[in-house]
Amino acid sequence: MSKAPGPDDTTIRVLIVEDEPLIAEAHSSYVGRVPGFTVGAMVHTASGAMRAASKAIADGSPFDLVLLDIGLPDANGIDVAAALGGLRPGPDVIAITSERDLAVVRNAVAHGVVLYLLKPFTFAAFRDKLERYGEFRSALRDGESAVSQRDIDRAMASLRTADERAASPKGIAPATLTEISNSVRAQPEGLGASEAAKAVGVSRVTAWRYLERLADDGLVERHTEYGRAGRPQVRYRWR
Repeated sequence: MSKAPGPDDTTIRVLIVEDEPLIAEAHSSYVGRVPGFTVGAMVHTASGAMRAASKAIADGSPFDLVLLDIGLPDANGIDVAAALGGLRPGPDVIAITSERDLAVVRNAVAHGVVLYLLKPFTFAAFRDKLERYGEFRSALRDGESAVSQRDIDRAMASLRTADERAASPKGIAPATLTEISNSVRAQPEGLGASEAAKAVGVSRVTAWRYLERLADDGLVERHTEYGRAGRPQVRYRWR
């Protein structure tokens, strides 16, 4: 793959395609925390993705990886994945989406999506996907005209999803994290730990722990309310 010279030509160049600017910024921040990856561009539409990818190729610095939202405003993200696959050299694609329909997942894989990450997610889950992709690229080294069966097997094995519990922080259950996330998203004005606990059916301490995890990962914002009796209350609002 031909690239412009840089301080480290093993760095994986990433294109972020996400229609929500705040979420795109969060993805960019996450990428910056994973060694070996760098954000080359960030766009919010399908047309912007194709322009950015084509320009990068013309400039001699093609993207290696696209973090692609499936629900774009001007086109289906799966169609974008297929179009990106037609470029030479074409980038690999990781779908980052809340779409859980099995037919959509199968269609995404059929159109070249190498990994699939469901929103909402923790930084640990995000990092796990990028690290797995990095292992995949290392196993299929650019510049080699042929690879062995062992190389192919090792590359494909690196893409297999680990047990969700291994990719999540200790004590964080993905299903509960999703329920807590949905409860926050359903309340535009935000909610406290007690309200989240009641909505999901867990203890207040458990709800607080998950809300703090979402806040640490940049998915929710903490708002401290003063002026009421007792200690200040923290409310959590979806970004």
